Amino acid sequence: MEVRVRYAPSPTGLQHIGGVRTALFNYFFARSSGGKFILRVEDTDRTRYSDESLQDLYDTLDWLGIKWDEGPVVGGPCGPYIQSERLGIYQKYAKDLVDRGLAYYCFCTSERLEALRKEQEATHSPHVGYDRHCRDLDPQEVRRLLDSGLKPVIRLKVPAEGSTTFHDILMGDITRENSDISPDPVLLKSDGFPTYHLANVIDDHLMGITHILRAQEWIPSGPLHVILYNAFGWTPPVYCHLPMVMGSDGQKLSKRHGSTSVRDFRAKGYLPEALLNYVTLVGWSYDDKQEFFSREELEKVFTIDKINKAPGVFDYRKLEWFNGQYIRQRSDASLAEAVKPYLKEAGLLEGLDEKTVAEKLLGVVPLVKERLKVLSDVTEMVRFVFADPQAPDAKTLCAKGHTPQQELAALERAYPVLRAGLEGGLEDAAIEENLCALAPELGIKINGVFMPIRASVTGSQVSPPLLPSIRVLGFEKTFERIERSLDTLREAVAAEGGQNG
Repeated sequence: MEVRVRYAPSPTGLQHIGGVRTALFNYFFARSSGGKFILRVEDTDRTRYSDESLQDLYDTLDWLGIKWDEGPVVGGPCGPYIQSERLGIYQKYAKDLVDRGLAYYCFCTSERLEALRKEQEATHSPHVGYDRHCRDLDPQEVRRLLDSGLKPVIRLKVPAEGSTTFHDILMGDITRENSDISPDPVLLKSDGFPTYHLANVIDDHLMGITHILRAQEWIPSGPLHVILYNAFGWTPPVYCHLPMVMGSDGQKLSKRHGSTSVRDFRAKGYLPEALLNYVTLVGWSYDDKQEFFSREELEKVFTIDKINKAPGVFDYRKLEWFNGQYIRQRSDASLAEAVKPYLKEAGLLEGLDEKTVAEKLLGVVPLVKERLKVLSDVTEMVRFVFADPQAPDAKTLCAKGHTPQQELAALERAYPVLRAGLEGGLEDAAIEENLCALAPELGIKINGVFMPIRASVTGSQVSPPLLPSIRVLGFEKTFERIERSLDTLREAVAAEGGQNG
């Protein structure tokens, strides 16, 4: 039997971590089993549907390198794969259930249903939900109401007695009393659109789905779907309800924990290979040792039996660590291209030709590569290379514990040493040695020699390696910024002297 699995999202919002993990588990199971991965768009909720959400679905899977074997765009033998294009199919099967006495027309108005709900709440009724008012209407009355032009819904006849059981690979047998199942849920709405339950069961059967890997939040739907399968005379697929994705606080992952949409992670500068690798490990593990997997490796080694029963914890810091590791695996040229959009968005590349941008990026990327956690970090780290930073004040030019007077003396000595070394073609190590030698002569710490240079050049007390940064920036701009800082320190020292006087 060929394994056929599906990812069937509703395009009513952006793709989030939980949904993407479901897609990845299905995809990798299909690939490792030599089966098919089907993409189906469940867009029957027309009030919440959006074109943006549908495009985000396609963009997310494409970004992650996940290709579907059948589905929208690529087609396939079981299409169409967009539910709104399959309405006639659902209507046909719903009417078949009515004709066989397994479903019925319901003419209850929304006003009656609302009144029923309020009455049940007020009386604390043990029977919550639809009261099966139309279940046993006389056939002649049904015909009369239909002929009058009323648009009914079609409801499933859920057995009032007994129980329904289905088997789950991870959870074992799950049994629910039929009396606890939602009483006679709507299958087909009055506008001809199916509800989730009807469309889901029909499509899974007609598309030959053999295994359903979906979130545990769908477990309550399991018995109802089995009842539907039995009504149609079909064999249900194999179920595997995936453990929830939790935040570090033990609660279901949500926006309160941070970003959950893949678009947000992508915009911040997470790499697709890092997100794919880490998300697959949330609730699945190959062994106790290996953490890093390429997509191609996961396509070979992924198995259902290694899915954990316990909820998976999504750790933002661990993802950040994974991302940093993958950033460092990138070549300098590849990383330079990856960070370019962030610099462009920050307006740092305006007026620069492509050659200049490429040269500067290839020069500065190796300096920040080890420090990047996400690609967007690059903007502030290298801003000084592409734009003149705000002139640092005297406090920024001073190392901890050093006065403006000490730093002025240090910079006045260090500047000619630095300039002579750069213009004389000395190696960075030699220049650094010459600068370090100034510290004992001045009676200050080594940081007191380097800090005013660093802050002058980069506008910050924290920066990539100093001398390589200077070479990327260029000598002329370096000297201009240092001379500007000398003026700042002289003014500060003079103002301090005036106050003391």
